[in-house]
Amino acid sequence: MSYDDHLDRALEETPDIQDGSERFQVPDPEVRQEGNVTVFENFQSTTDSLGREDDHVMKFVQNELGTSASIDERGRLRLTGDFRQRRVADAIDAYADAYVRCPECGLPDTRIVRENGAELLQCDACGARSATGG
Repeated sequence: MSYDDHLDRALEETPDIQDGSERFQVPDPEVRQEGNVTVFENFQSTTDSLGREDDHVMKFVQNELGTSASIDERGRLRLTGDFRQRRVADAIDAYADAYVRCPECGLPDTRIVRENGAELLQCDACGARSATGG
């Protein structure tokens, strides 16, 4: 077989991979005010879609918004202060860019690994390893 034959065969047997942005959908934050607290109602489903630990996402969001936060017994994030939906969405998008999407291939097939005390983003799609945004 020639090189071109091998290449054609490999391309035929390679599964189609959907564009990362199409299969990686983070739900829009559902937020409401409760006194001086902003309640992020769908925080649990958001962290599930990100594939990350609740506490990790919470710490990032509270740092991005410059406030304190806690997770209540129903899995909702309670942020001290008045934050609009767009501001919370921007913080979640920043988290996804820093800790979920691979900086090399853009796919969300990543996991956070610790090596010598540093957090690295390991991509299972392309194999890239990079420092996290945190």
